[in-house]
Amino acid sequence: MKRNNQLLVLTHLSQLLDFVTGIGGFIVPLIIWAVKKDEILHMDEHGKAILNFRITMFLYLLICIPLVLFFGLGLLGFLVIGAAYIIFPILNAIKASNNEEPSYPFSIKFL
Repeated sequence: MKRNNQLLVLTHLSQLLDFVTGIGGFIVPLIIWAVKKDEILHMDEHGKAILNFRITMFLYLLICIPLVLFFGLGLLGFLVIGAAYIIFPILNAIKASNNEEPSYPFSIKFL
C-alpha cells in the first residue's frame, strides 16, 4: 500500500460537489473509496467515515422534513446540517493532509 494524502484530501473535498451537482458529493467519494480502498493507505477508514457521515446526514435531513411543521424546528435542522455539509469535509481534508484520522461528529457507523 502506498500513501497518497492528496487523494484522501480530494475524497473529503469531493463531498462539496453536492452544491454543484446535487448527488455528486455521495457518488464520487463512494467510487474513489471502492476503487482505491485496497491500494491507498488509510483510504478504507477515510472512505467509511465519509460514507457514514453522508448516510447519517441524509437520515437527519429526512427527520427534519416533518419537523418543519412543528414550530419550524426542521428549518433550524436544515441550517445546522447545511453548515455541517460545508465545515466537516473541509476540516477532515485538512486532517487528511496532516496524516490525522477523520472525525465526523454525530455520524452513525453503518460501514
